[in-house]
Amino acid sequence: MATVDLVMPKMGESIMEATILKWHKGPGDTVNMDETLLEIATDKVDSEVPSTAAGVIDEVLFKVNDVVPIGTVIARIRTGGEAGTPAPKPAEARQPDTAQAPAAAPAHEAPAAPAAAQSSGNRFYSPLVLNIAAQEGVSMTDLESMPGTGNEGRVTKKDILQFVADRKAGKTQAAPAAPQQAPASNQPMVIPMNKVEQNAAPAQYRGNVEIIEMDRMRKLIADHMVRSKHTSPHVTSFTEADVTNLVLWRDRAKKEFEKREGTKITFTPLFVEAIVRCIKKFPLINSSLDGTNIIVKKDINIGMATALPSGNLIVPVIRNADQLNLVGLAKQVNGLADAARNNKLKPEDIADGTFTLTNVGTFGSLMGTPIINQPQVAILAVGAIKKRPVVIETPHGDSIAIRHMMYLSMSYDHRIVDGSLGATFLTAVANELENFNPNREF
Repeated sequence: MATVDLVMPKMGESIMEATILKWHKGPGDTVNMDETLLEIATDKVDSEVPSTAAGVIDEVLFKVNDVVPIGTVIARIRTGGEAGTPAPKPAEARQPDTAQAPAAAPAHEAPAAPAAAQSSGNRFYSPLVLNIAAQEGVSMTDLESMPGTGNEGRVTKKDILQFVADRKAGKTQAAPAAPQQAPASNQPMVIPMNKVEQNAAPAQYRGNVEIIEMDRMRKLIADHMVRSKHTSPHVTSFTEADVTNLVLWRDRAKKEFEKREGTKITFTPLFVEAIVRCIKKFPLINSSLDGTNIIVKKDINIGMATALPSGNLIVPVIRNADQLNLVGLAKQVNGLADAARNNKLKPEDIADGTFTLTNVGTFGSLMGTPIINQPQVAILAVGAIKKRPVVIETPHGDSIAIRHMMYLSMSYDHRIVDGSLGATFLTAVANELENFNPNREF
């Protein structure tokens, strides 16, 4: 008889934790290989987790709604034996002994938990760490000097509890509190979010209001957006493109395209095609940052921001977009969009994106300033296509004509992408769209 550990699976490059939504099996239940054991959710997608072994559930280590770090043991399966005395139910499941299974730390010890507050420096602390600091009298000066074992040196629950234990044992002394100074008139004071919640009276709202609590996905999206702004210094460049040839070609080809290929031709695959060509010319746009190392991605995986019926947003990924022709791109775009709207995306459908396209024109916007989808370094937005009178330059003189015009904007991480590269890449995409061959075959 052997015991197999079931761990929280990795769901994507930037995903460090997942929330348990539902257990399909409990202690004492029999489970088959690849049978769905539980449902989990990340800020990207909901997913089912299959069993990695056949046997009997021996132990369930986390409850519904627990947030669990990737790689943590969440259940144990007894193989090669019959069902015995069932282990405690999920609500009573014991937390794993950290001395025996350090990977199975409770969910609130996740080293990459979203930062909820910022100190006077550039270091971030989770609400749990700040709560413990307030309860144990640990000053911000102590936190700033405390070595962290979490992601990017962040202080975890284990770190601060060890600090408190050492201080009580006389092994360390609290750092002297820095003298309080009134903030400069142009330097707003930064107050940890959880302290505001604890010390301030409940908010009072004047007038006739309705209070709507964010759903789980909206909370995760909000954290992801704030984290992106804290991580990357955003710069946004703008340009416009005359997409008349592209619009007229699609108008002529869309019926025949759908009849022959069995799928519709939208503008999105045409935009992706242009972006891919330009990434090959400017590969640094297709990268990420790891400390002081720039990781240039050889795979070109284009994420396309997709609105869900709930109003939330998800970014399915077209993998190896540079290896697909226009028909392949159209089928990928339509298939992923349909899967997103019907909540049928798989974890691999939203993983490993290297560049993102968002179409703000779908909802009538002329342009937007998109937020970078971490850990990427750039995101391009296309606006609504509008007919406008523009000046046409010809060898025989200038004239005014009605053209289909579209604004493009791109936000990029100024740590890696300078204005010259960002603007040059954006202009190159606009030129690809303007020079679209109106007589091309598909």
